[in-house]
Amino acid sequence: MSGPRPRPELHRIAVHAASRSGGAPTPELTHLLAANENPYDPLPGVLDTAIAAAGRFNRYPDIGCERLIDALARRFDLPPTRFAVGAGSVVVIQSLIQAMAAPGDEVMYAWRSFEAYPVITTAICGATAVGVPLTNDGYHDLNAMAERVTARTRLIFLCTPNNPTGTAVGRDELREFLDRVPEDVLVVLDEAYAEFVRDKDAADGTTVCREYPNAAVVRTFSKAFGLAGLRVGFAIAPEPVAAALRTTAPYGVSQIGQEAAIASLAATDAVMKRVDVVVAERHRMEDALIEQGWPVSRSQANFIWLPIRERSADFAGVCARAGIAVRVLAEDGVRVTVGARESNDLFLATAAGIRLEHDQQSLSA
Repeated sequence: MSGPRPRPELHRIAVHAASRSGGAPTPELTHLLAANENPYDPLPGVLDTAIAAAGRFNRYPDIGCERLIDALARRFDLPPTRFAVGAGSVVVIQSLIQAMAAPGDEVMYAWRSFEAYPVITTAICGATAVGVPLTNDGYHDLNAMAERVTARTRLIFLCTPNNPTGTAVGRDELREFLDRVPEDVLVVLDEAYAEFVRDKDAADGTTVCREYPNAAVVRTFSKAFGLAGLRVGFAIAPEPVAAALRTTAPYGVSQIGQEAAIASLAATDAVMKRVDVVVAERHRMEDALIEQGWPVSRSQANFIWLPIRERSADFAGVCARAGIAVRVLAEDGVRVTVGARESNDLFLATAAGIRLEHDQQSLSA
């Protein structure tokens, strides 16, 4: 090959949309249950705010996202110096790894968990990824993670609720874990789905980061708030870490995204009413799938996890032929977003058909 050559390790990055994960429906896939998006249209007031901001996009956005950070600081009753904002939580996570881990340093996370952790750690930032297996029922094994901490560990991600298993880290077990982690190791609670949690014993990162000087939390406006297409995420971190993050991505969030996020915070009550509907649909889908005989654990997010391993690709193929996009994660399982009721009903009917065919084949074998 002649000419400029990108770093060869970048070839290891899997295309995130290996199976269609979002965007507009296609003639083949009209029910998008793969990307954990909010199924509702933008709230009217938020949409009006975003449209008004679009009329000024000939100007640069607020470089420091100061109004948005002030709104977040009021929302969580913390100093603005504890906050940093980025173009979605993935960019915030990348900034955290770049700020905390150099080549040779270790970044720890559970596995299977959010796919971006190993990609960003190794292929983009050149640090060493340490994935610690989940428990058999899909929870973080915090005891095993604590035992894997070394002098090279700089950063630990706890995805809670975990993507894709939907399980949440418990409040008490998290405190026990943090008490074992050295103070110079930053523990980040990745809480992209926090608004969907209904487990009263689940940890809350916005509380924990007040109590422990080495704890941080990452959240997003993409899921519950429905701003996935505008890319707005944020971190609450120790002040030196937050300051480092604010220097890594100037002009990182568009003015449209900033204004929509501010308006969304003001409309939190309306947002949470929609979240309640999604949670009710989640319970309904789980009950139906369990009744059909699928191996489903109770999720705390806006998706459901089917750990069907080698059957995953075939399952997703049947769904695709029915016009439904679901997310296949290697040979571990299938993640299904809780969508609009029409989409959920079609998915449940499709899953029932797959189950019936499987049971009939088992009987005839």
